Formats: sequence, C-alpha cells, structure tokens
Amino acid sequence: MPGGRAAGAGDQDGHGAVDVPENLTTLLSRLRRATAGLDGPLAVVDLDRFDANAADLLARAVGTPVRVASKSVRVRTLVERAGQRGFTGVMAYSLREALWLVRHGTRDVLVGYPSADRGALADLAHDEVARREITLMVDEPAHLALVRRALVAADLGDDAPPVRLCLDVDASLRVRLGPFALHLGTRRSPVRTPEAAAALAVRVAAEPGTSLRGLMFYEAQVAGLPDTDPVVRLVKRASVADLATRRGAVLAAVRDVVGHDVELVNSGGTGSLETSSADPVVTEVTAGSGLYVPGLFDGYRAFRPRPAAFVGLDVVRVPAGGWATAFGGGYVASGPASRTRLPRVATPGWGLSPREGAGEVQTPLHRTGRRGDALDVGDRVWFRHAKAGEVMERFDVVHLVRGDEVVDVVPTYRGEGRSFG
Repeated sequence: MPGGRAAGAGDQDGHGAVDVPENLTTLLSRLRRATAGLDGPLAVVDLDRFDANAADLLARAVGTPVRVASKSVRVRTLVERAGQRGFTGVMAYSLREALWLVRHGTRDVLVGYPSADRGALADLAHDEVARREITLMVDEPAHLALVRRALVAADLGDDAPPVRLCLDVDASLRVRLGPFALHLGTRRSPVRTPEAAAALAVRVAAEPGTSLRGLMFYEAQVAGLPDTDPVVRLVKRASVADLATRRGAVLAAVRDVVGHDVELVNSGGTGSLETSSADPVVTEVTAGSGLYVPGLFDGYRAFRPRPAAFVGLDVVRVPAGGWATAFGGGYVASGPASRTRLPRVATPGWGLSPREGAGEVQTPLHRTGRRGDALDVGDRVWFRHAKAGEVMERFDVVHLVRGDEVVDVVPTYRGEGRSFG
C-alpha cells in the first residue's frame, strides 16, 4: 500500500511557516490603509497570512500530501497558489468545475461528490485529457449507470483512457446504546462496511470503460466541528479510533475483490489533518478552509487561527448613538439556521444587531463595548465569513494584500462567469 509520504512537505521551495504575530487591530489597520482608495463592499485576502496558513496545513499533515479543497477557496488564482506552495492536486465540488479547471491546466482533480449532471458526464466522456486527470466520486450503482450511458453515447474505442472512479465510504460514527443507535456525523454515502465497499468495487471492476482509483473517507464529525464542547471532543476521539480500524478493513476488502491495491485513499479536512494523516493506509488528506480560516474555525485546538480572508463594508448611516449601518449584505453561511452561520464582525467593539442580524442589502451594527471607536458615514467595517470560500460567490474580484498594499486584483469563480452550485 503506497503511503504517499513526502518528507519536509511544509518547507518545500523555501515556503516554511511564516509567523504573523500582529494583533487584530494592527491587521485591520493595515487592511484599511491598503484599501483606502477602494469602495466597499469588497473582499480581501492577506497573502502573508494565506501563505502562512498553507505552510501550517502542510506541516500538520506531517509529510502526507495535502489536496486543496476548491469549494473552500473559489478563486482560481488562489487554488493555484496553494499548489505552488506544496499542495498536491485539487478536490473539486462539481464535475463541471473539474472540467473547467482541467481546461485551464489544473491536473489531478478529484471530484468530492457524485454527479448526476448528464451534460458534464458527456463532456468528460468526449475529453481524453479530462478522463486522465479527473476522478469521479461514486457510492451506488446508479452513478455507474450514468457513467455507462455517457460512455456508450460517446462510442469510444477500446484504447480510450477509462473514467477513473473513487468510492465514497461513510466515515460517520455509529454508537449503540441499548436498543438505540446514534449516527454521529453527516449523512453522505450508503457505503459503510467492508462488505458494501467490496460489492460496489466488484461492480466498478465489471463496468467497461471505468477503473477504480481509490477510496474516500470524510470524517465531518472530526474535521468540521470545533473543540469547544467536551461531548464533541469525546465524539472526535471515538471517531478517530473507529476509523483507525475501519479504513484498513474497507481497504483490505476492496483489495481482495479487485486483486490489486488502490492508488488513492483520501481522508480528513482542515480540522483533522493530524489524526487522518497518522493512519498508514491514508495516502492523502484534503484541506481548504484552513487557508482562509473563517469564523467557524475559531474554536479548534489543533491549530492557531490566523484569519486571512475578510469582507469590508462601508458605513452609510448612523441612526442613533452607538449604532451604525453598513451597506452590503451580511452573507449568511449555509448550514443549520443558527448564530454560528452569521458573519463575525472583526472591527473591535461592534457587533450585529441581535434583532436584525446580518442584512440583505444593509447590515445594522451596534456598539458592544467601550473599546470600540465611534463609526461615521464612510468608515469601513471588517467582517469574517462563518465559512470559507462560500462568501466569494458574492464578489466578482478579490483584492490580494501584502503589507499596506493591494498587490493584485484577481477574479473569483463568479468573476470568471462561473457558478457551479
């Protein structure tokens, strides 16, 4: 079984961890000076912090290759920048996105979710380069049937590169308490046991024009939850122990029925790089949110939060003492409707109005303490999104800052005229 380890990955090309010790007030002052001539709303990424976060993610993986999760970035320039700093390959969230990235030169794209997009599957079947560079995710025979229809319609020759497939294996934790069974984690794949994975692997092996490249285990209950709750920490420990056994058992069962090792065993996320990469059967891990460090990652103990992505809104009203209204939406994140999905006001001493929350066109703010400076019309207020790349869907460009300067302005996916869902 290939272990995929590359010693010193965190220091490749001289890109070691960069210390960014400045406090929040100093950082926001820098961003304000850098963008003083620009009107809001605007999106900003601090490159020193982005690069330092990239180096930290690689170091936490301890030599295991790290694939960048594009959904958590959604800026092609920054996806490529992660690759230049040592990340290996891309995990796309859409087949159409994967096709687009490959046509722009990206290589080794793993699509992290199954696709029922018949048009995109037809494009994949007709594109020899894409078939070599893209790996599709599947977790049931219906996905194989969609691939088969695309290949039959393309009428390819016997020497055409196969469509490469990866099995998505459920990595949630199931706990039985007497007559009750608890499912802790996301509801992703119906494939959970070694037997189920082996049965689907047999179907893949028998499907003309396809090949099985690997397995994926995404432990959302470890990678995607903060460490602030003792119960969550207990669930994480139990999940890590469960997967340390189950990943190997699934891999062995698949190997037995297909007669060879698989090339790829993907696992983990920003919040679980250490535990995922410690399993010797894991050949690569995935991370993306840790490049921007959004608000949902403030409660993690595995790494020091170093926020790199911000949204700047400008004050347009001061309706009363201790109140200010910024122009621009609050950009609420997807997920369960709760306060955790609201943006964080980074400007010290100010917070969202508890009655109105994050706005659709304007965002009311109230003063939360004495340390906050008064806000006047034209002042800039800085926010951090709760999630990572999702906020980039609201902007055509992102301003890249180094020190006190905007050193580049690059398009987001939206700015390149692309929306992948």
